[in-house]
Amino acid sequence: MPVTNVTHDLDTRTLTLTAEFAAPRERIWQVYADPRQLEKIWGPPTYPATVVEHSLTPGGRVTYYMTSPEGEKYPGYWEIVSVDEPNGFVFRDGFADENYNPVESMPVATNTYTFEERDGHTIATYVGIYDSAEGLQKVLDMGVVEGATGAINQIDDLVSV
Repeated sequence: MPVTNVTHDLDTRTLTLTAEFAAPRERIWQVYADPRQLEKIWGPPTYPATVVEHSLTPGGRVTYYMTSPEGEKYPGYWEIVSVDEPNGFVFRDGFADENYNPVESMPVATNTYTFEERDGHTIATYVGIYDSAEGLQKVLDMGVVEGATGAINQIDDLVSV
């Protein structure tokens, strides 16, 4: 399994996941840069994502929805802060309404994704800093660790083809 470590700290409002992939950094970058590939790994396996809008550029926006096994749709958005292709990117990640507008009552995180190549493998570090400790606790209660781990663990299958 690619995810090798998961930590969270309510004092710093931080959730960190580390993963190692048997693929070069550029290949991992492509997963996030291509909306059709992103759909295959964003969200837990039982909640597949559909990317609606995808602009992975500073000031750009990514919108998507995940579909539950019962067919319910859960929209979300990214607001891209910075991009350092293929080393990583920073974005604000939040829940959205059916028109992809932010839902102010739900937690928002500033995520920093970093991809470092070592001997043909990629070490990915996913750091999310939540606006509040309550926000982090809310997503922990919602199962973010299990969901994010399941999502990230799908990347190996995608990049091995």
